[in-house]
Amino acid sequence: MAFYDLSKEERAALVRQMEAVIEKAVQTSQLQSLLLYAADEDTYIRKNAYQALGKIYHTQPAAVLQAITTLAQHPDAKVRQTAINAAGEIGRHDFGAVSAYMDQGLTDAHHSVRNAVIGSVKKMGEKNPVPVLAWAKGYLQHPDKEIRREICHGIELRGRTHPQDILPLLKTLQFDKTARVRNTLVHVLGQIAYKKGCLETVTADLKTWENTELVRAALDEIADVHERYKDFAVKTQEEAIAYMAKHFGDI
Repeated sequence: MAFYDLSKEERAALVRQMEAVIEKAVQTSQLQSLLLYAADEDTYIRKNAYQALGKIYHTQPAAVLQAITTLAQHPDAKVRQTAINAAGEIGRHDFGAVSAYMDQGLTDAHHSVRNAVIGSVKKMGEKNPVPVLAWAKGYLQHPDKEIRREICHGIELRGRTHPQDILPLLKTLQFDKTARVRNTLVHVLGQIAYKKGCLETVTADLKTWENTELVRAALDEIADVHERYKDFAVKTQEEAIAYMAKHFGDI
């Protein structure tokens, strides 16, 4: 039975049981039960497992990091994915302890593990931006185009509320030769421009960019986002277009 097939009370009881089992596994270094949770087909079982590791880290950091190291070396991609997600929980307040797991995950052979890095960078960058963005900056000129794209995507969430924090990093990608990277860059610029005060910040920064073709694509994306997310955007699409036109001319 899947996690969300259970009642609310049954789910709460299962989470408590999992946390107790995982804490004992970490304490004793007998990780068989943790491995079973980490490899479970149910996404929510794996999520509860990595969140439990994040909680236990506060009282048993060394033991939890040892457990994550074991998971990160496992042949099953789901287990490695759980390891990265657990590291992401810790990195929200202690990035230095888990940066090496992010380095490892970025070059994993399986896309689900690499995607876990993106998700982790999003949640870590939102809560703990200074060390996470400093780490991300080092990868934006990486020779692997997929790593550049993944990092660009990963810093997006911080940019939705604090675009000024990530715009200098995004700007370094404006002349990237890979279409997938440029497309992701345009997507992220759209995603960080529709909340309160963000369009003004993004527009001012884009006026300093040299790649006029990419800036034009970004302005088009920003306009489209204001329509697609009209229920969440501060400005209507018409207001956004008028604002951008005032600074860039007709869009």
